[in-house]
Amino acid sequence: MLDIDFDKVLEIFGLIVGLVYLYYEWKANPRVWIAGIIMPAISLFIYFSKGLYADFAMNVYYFLMAIYGYIAWTMGFSRKRSAKAERPITHVPLMVYPVIIIALGALWWLIAAGLIYGTNSNVPVADAFTTAASIVATWMLARKYAEQWLVWLAVDAVCVPLYIYKGIYFYASLYALYTVIAFFGYLKWLRLMRLAR
Repeated sequence: MLDIDFDKVLEIFGLIVGLVYLYYEWKANPRVWIAGIIMPAISLFIYFSKGLYADFAMNVYYFLMAIYGYIAWTMGFSRKRSAKAERPITHVPLMVYPVIIIALGALWWLIAAGLIYGTNSNVPVADAFTTAASIVATWMLARKYAEQWLVWLAVDAVCVPLYIYKGIYFYASLYALYTVIAFFGYLKWLRLMRLAR
């Protein structure tokens, strides 16, 4: 009888869904949000079993943001009430940068404190950073800001060694790929933005 490691099967399936997600994100296609609903369901079990509690908790946020992102991208975006158009890719407005930086810092601090004092996590600072930055990046993706790719680049670069350390090798491979693609995704979105003008 085959001895199947259920965790590894979930990791592989999560890897496949993650690649589908990445493909649709690359294309700026609203289907990214469908994959964004499936991925948290898989990740909840994996992260909890590995003691990555902030990543576990964050998947509730990912699920809700996937619903918001799908609505924001598909239900019409226009300055004119009578016109319907898909939300365009834009740069982060200058006035939004301080909000993003403050939100990132505050979330990182709060999550790290929660992990340090409320869990047995042995990687609270790194786990808190990836969680806080992912919260911000997901919101930026839902707003269709091109710079969301740069935040993901930082998240992915930290996740690779973190997941290797935690023994989540398939996800480490996925995030290594994400790290490379985040750079090129940013360039792709800049190109799509120019073509839409």
